[in-house]
Amino acid sequence: MFERLFPKPTLVDRDHALPGRDTPVVTERLFHDVLGTPLEPVPAGSEVAYLALGCFWGAEKLYWQLDGVTSTAVGYQGGYTPNPTYEETCTGRTGHAEVVRVAYDPQQISYADLLKVFFENHDPTQGMRQGNDIGTQYRSAIYTTDEHQAETARRVRDEYQEAFTRSGYGEITTEIAPAGPFYLAEAYHQQYLDKNPNGYCPIHATGVTCR
Repeated sequence: MFERLFPKPTLVDRDHALPGRDTPVVTERLFHDVLGTPLEPVPAGSEVAYLALGCFWGAEKLYWQLDGVTSTAVGYQGGYTPNPTYEETCTGRTGHAEVVRVAYDPQQISYADLLKVFFENHDPTQGMRQGNDIGTQYRSAIYTTDEHQAETARRVRDEYQEAFTRSGYGEITTEIAPAGPFYLAEAYHQQYLDKNPNGYCPIHATGVTCR
């Protein structure tokens, strides 16, 4: 019944993606409203993780609160359209997901720890949606910067698959792929829930954990 009312979103192919533009949508230098660090370049000594877990407003807030995280930013990644706008991404014709870029100090917090937060704060079995947020931009995804991250992502996913299966959920649909270009979202999206404390952006945690 649900799929008859709301047809399952499918990823656009490259030939039908929006053309985008040659210049970035964000041209000014931005600083983190909570941490005070620059969004670009990321703080010296930091490594980065690229994580998509639905609406990026709430997802970003999860990460800027963690000890060891040096900066966060939201943007668009995983698709074809260069330098997309938010409105273009919401059409589903860019191929991009809403992504949080997490800069972190690996001496204080590990990549696996970031993935634990990822899997425990959304439903990674829902495909191209999170709750009532429906569309390819809301898909679950991990975009990796090297083979170590890719191996860790696959291992942690498999561990959580066992936990989700025990809890009655289906197959994890999280996309794990090498990170392509990350395009910063417009300034008003950055640290949105700090600027708008009552803003709408639910976290779709399932209660499934993996100790």
